Amino acid sequence: MIKKERHERILDMLKVDGIITVKEMIKELNISDMTARRDLDALAEEGLLTRTHGGAQRIYNPEEPHEKTHIEKKVLQTKEKKRIAQKANSLITDGETIFIGPGTTLEHLAIELKSRNIRVITNSLPVFLILNHSQTIDLLLIGGEYREVTGAFIGSMATANLKTLRFSKAFVSANAVSDNAIATYSDVEGEIQQLALDNAVEKILLVDSTKFNRYDFFNFYTLDQLDAIITDNQITQEQLDEFGQSTTIIQAD
Repeated sequence: MIKKERHERILDMLKVDGIITVKEMIKELNISDMTARRDLDALAEEGLLTRTHGGAQRIYNPEEPHEKTHIEKKVLQTKEKKRIAQKANSLITDGETIFIGPGTTLEHLAIELKSRNIRVITNSLPVFLILNHSQTIDLLLIGGEYREVTGAFIGSMATANLKTLRFSKAFVSANAVSDNAIATYSDVEGEIQQLALDNAVEKILLVDSTKFNRYDFFNFYTLDQLDAIITDNQITQEQLDEFGQSTTIIQAD
């Protein structure tokens, strides 16, 4: 494979995953460690990617909506997400059957739930792995087509499995909340969250305050269909007044 073809392939890999490691390049392109690093350095000099330790990260156009990778999301608003998760945990009663969707805020919720006596249904592999060794959780993972960027199972198989299930509470997250709309990047992932909310007695959205007054590709639910939004205490009074007209907003301390 000539250098130009390698560079195009590297950029294609970054478009899909957002990040790439030297080890992945060696395996995928069948090249040496030195060649991989030279290619990344050359592309970085052209401004086509950002070098990281052991690999590279895609450069995003700030004007172009894109889906952050799980790794990118995991380091954002971690304190706020933990407080939101703690507040959500306080609303759950032992013996309940709940649904937890994909998302880093919901992974924090899973951590809080490890010792609870409840049943958890999820289509999130990270949530499943957090709870898998709990001695008290009755855990069910919804299978289907695996979406690596968020660690979620989606598609017709996941939909078919969810259709027959009912929950006392469903906890989901989103990339954006604007006007009366709740949005995410992926329509197929949004459809699973929509179904889970429809099948729950109480429908609860967990989002940090940076998600308000933002837009994304697929609107999968409306605020007035929710029972509550749990967010952090950085939400503005103006946002509380605006979005509080459609649903109950609970602030985590």
